Amino acid sequence: MSRDLQRWQIIGLSALAAIVLLIPLYVLRAGREVAPPLTKASPTYVGRNECRTCHETEFQSWLNSDHDKAMDVAADSTVLGDFDDAVFSSKGVTSRFFRRDGKFFVHTAGPGGKMGDFEIAYTFGHEPLQQYLVPFPGGRLQCLTIAWDTDDDRWFDLYPDADIPHDDWLSWTGGGQNWNGMCAECHSTDLKKGYDPETRTFNTTWFEIDVSCESCHGPGSGHVEWAKIQPMARPEVDDYGLAVPTGDLETVELVNLCAPCHARRVILGDYDHADPHLLENMVPTTLDQGLYHADGQILDEVYVYGSFVQSKMFANDVSCRDCHDSHSLKLKFEGNDLCLQCHLGETYDNYDHHFHKKIHEGQPSDGALCVKCHMPEQAYMVIDERADHSIRVPRPDLSLKTGSPNACNTTDCHGDKTVAWSVEHYEKWYGLARKPHYGTTLAEGRVGTPEARDDLIRLAGDMLYPAMVRATALSLLPNYPSPESTRAFARALADEDPLVRYTAVNNASAATGQEFVDLLAPLLFDPVRSVRIMVASRLADAPAEMLKPYQLEALATSLAEYEVAMAYSLDFSFAGFNLGNLYARMGEAQKAEMYYRTAIDIDGLFIPARANLAVVLNSLGRNEEAETQLKAALEAEPEAYDLAYSLGLLLGEMGKYEEAEKYLAIAVEGMPDHERAAYNLQQIRDYLRNRK
Repeated sequence: MSRDLQRWQIIGLSALAAIVLLIPLYVLRAGREVAPPLTKASPTYVGRNECRTCHETEFQSWLNSDHDKAMDVAADSTVLGDFDDAVFSSKGVTSRFFRRDGKFFVHTAGPGGKMGDFEIAYTFGHEPLQQYLVPFPGGRLQCLTIAWDTDDDRWFDLYPDADIPHDDWLSWTGGGQNWNGMCAECHSTDLKKGYDPETRTFNTTWFEIDVSCESCHGPGSGHVEWAKIQPMARPEVDDYGLAVPTGDLETVELVNLCAPCHARRVILGDYDHADPHLLENMVPTTLDQGLYHADGQILDEVYVYGSFVQSKMFANDVSCRDCHDSHSLKLKFEGNDLCLQCHLGETYDNYDHHFHKKIHEGQPSDGALCVKCHMPEQAYMVIDERADHSIRVPRPDLSLKTGSPNACNTTDCHGDKTVAWSVEHYEKWYGLARKPHYGTTLAEGRVGTPEARDDLIRLAGDMLYPAMVRATALSLLPNYPSPESTRAFARALADEDPLVRYTAVNNASAATGQEFVDLLAPLLFDPVRSVRIMVASRLADAPAEMLKPYQLEALATSLAEYEVAMAYSLDFSFAGFNLGNLYARMGEAQKAEMYYRTAIDIDGLFIPARANLAVVLNSLGRNEEAETQLKAALEAEPEAYDLAYSLGLLLGEMGKYEEAEKYLAIAVEGMPDHERAAYNLQQIRDYLRNRK
């Protein structure tokens, strides 16, 4: 029932109260009972067809959308690729796509590089590319890294420039291409991952195969129950009985509704629609190096959330559905008309603003399109162009200061010109850019420039900057240990934004153990789970006498929550690593060893797990095994000079002085300012010289 209709009924009921009072008697005389209150049972999923009964318009809009085609059973009606004995060769492997007995197959290199026939069970996506899922033992579905280009009708390699060994985590049969853990939760409705870390198998289930109505609105049984009551007898219930309110949302609430699937994040468990906070079930990444450029522009595949929450649009109450239809996901308007919903055309859709002709050489000019300057695109998965949703002012001057890209010098525009050329024209048109940008501070913080500390502290505490940016500044402050940094973390622990609090907890330090406990313990009672469990993980080894009895109780509860959250993701190396760290700090060396080895089994190139395992093995007196782990880590990462230092110390402890000298020399060469490494190298050399 629409809100307008509901308001009409309220007015009518007020004006005709006498008639309304007779309605229950009429209902009884007609042999019908007044509707009972809605059941209090937890809502359950009902499926799109139940929704369609009343919401045909929305259903038709959703039909054939990206959400509808997020995943499907492989069939003639869903498979877009050429399986008529099509052949594709890449990096020395020739694959063949064919049909057999009405099913779809690929003949390609599988586990261990062995050629074989693999059945395609499901399609994944539909444009501009479609991927295909192959079932493997243990309930796994693996994403083939040869995909179909739906625009140019061709097969192509998703990693054309990468030499990926068959036993690598990124191989199509490895963990990096595992649908159950990497993709499933955002491509199906009511996804339960069902990972068993003991057997390393999955029992993954879904209620509907694609992103259907209840992916956003939550389980709909309560709403259906309410809707089936005669309109005049329906009780007043919040949001018409919907598990997740989706109408009349504030901007933050609406963006958070989309964020679980449109953010680069760590997930803490199967998505629970009852969670009131975004960070109750996930932790979005900050603007980390390798994921984002220093000024916050997209670099790796980070999706949309982290970009959009940096934008002035978000700060001014623009949300996803102001530009995108909520059900079809299509843009509401084409070209500049989308932006001109809010921005005056005579001011912004004007040569005096963008300084580009609308028509260039007989074609519409990209330079006159708002999105080309303010939302430059980047290709992911080779051909999937995605726009940067930070919707920023182009700043070629920042390219000179931070190395970040700019919209002017993209290959689609002025890729043949220098950045200095773009800066010259920018200043000619708009004047010298005088407003400071957080990108310069974050860039300096990344490389540890001493002068950046105070700027990072100011940035972290300035409420005029986006929470995502302030949290990123906090994440860089551990490079600057000082009383001022400690005070900045203390202030951030009381911030209203949970991501800022979480980041502060994750990075805070103090002069003494008691000060550290006093700083973090109050947040054991934070309303948001991700904050609580991070506090617990950091206080896990705190002596009991430093905590009050009620804090110890809260610590035990949150620590159990942390263990459950990490166990959920034990199909990823980070979770085993985190649990290994937890138990190492708690003095449970055997458990720590087990989880470090779990992380290494998932990804043998996850170097931190090998390094920390070596420390645990050393504590257990198993130095030969510790040596093996450090050498394996250095073989994978030869420039990890801190590991060379650790290995040198270990070899010295083991009496292998010649080898110790070799690795300490490597460490000193790579870390010339590391005084302890130089001192230990000299000690070893003196010993070897005197021994002769």
